[in-house]
Amino acid sequence: MTPIAEVEGRRLTLSNLEKVLYPATGTTKGEVLHYYAATAAEPLLAHLRDRPVSFLRYPDGPDGQRFFTKNPPPGTPSWVRITPVPHHDNEEAGQIVVGDLASLMWAANLVVEFHTPQWRAGAPGLADRLVFDLDPGAPATAVECCEVALWLRERLASDGLEAYGKTSGSKGLHLLVPLEPTPSARVSAYAKGLAVQAERELPDLVVHRMKRALRPGKVFVDFSQNAAAKTTATPYTLRAGAEPTVSAPVTWAEIQECRSPGDLVFLAGDMAERLARYGDLLGPLNEPDRGRSIPDTA
Repeated sequence: MTPIAEVEGRRLTLSNLEKVLYPATGTTKGEVLHYYAATAAEPLLAHLRDRPVSFLRYPDGPDGQRFFTKNPPPGTPSWVRITPVPHHDNEEAGQIVVGDLASLMWAANLVVEFHTPQWRAGAPGLADRLVFDLDPGAPATAVECCEVALWLRERLASDGLEAYGKTSGSKGLHLLVPLEPTPSARVSAYAKGLAVQAERELPDLVVHRMKRALRPGKVFVDFSQNAAAKTTATPYTLRAGAEPTVSAPVTWAEIQECRSPGDLVFLAGDMAERLARYGDLLGPLNEPDRGRSIPDTA
């Protein structure tokens, strides 16, 4: 019999709770739902709030079919918030906003990664954060990403901007910066300027172009996720990999002291202790008074 759960007065059908989603660790769907409900809900909801969400769905685990969707899936409950979002040719389409625990658990039951833009519903294309996705090309690893992150942190600080770090939940690192609401095009131009400067000053370590042939042994500083149409893995989301890795906030001390890629790998089971120790390290991103303006030129 399919379990029915009541969450904040909403009745949810939770399916296939014994299904193993992560064979490497034996992690079941029920354990994934428990992670979202008991560990990640409060900080994750803070980062999802008022942002249209895109889903990377992997209902049969990371080795099964994966598909990315921005549209509300069939069967979306009427109580789940949907916000209009401009898409191609200035047409609007609805996207889900996950704003409460019931909506979070409904979405998690679909088996998804959560991805969000750098702007909020009601202000599309007006970014309140900047993001860099640091992606290592083998044999480079997260260790090299940390070197680049430290350079970017110092460079951003010289412009009066404070950066915060999280793992991508895969191989790399994300840096996020709270901003005064700023047009995404302007944020993208600024971020590209810093990526180009990083490549110029760290030529043996950094590449700012996506071309695969340029990337072996270097860190691709991807600035493109600042574009209004792009999204980034939301803090605390699980990723569709071999293990239930988390896109986990990290301290600058951890980034500075990273000597092995495994130093910055965190699984769902690690997060309760980290939250108890640090709280939400990315909490300042959600504080309006933390946002700063970017300079006119990089």
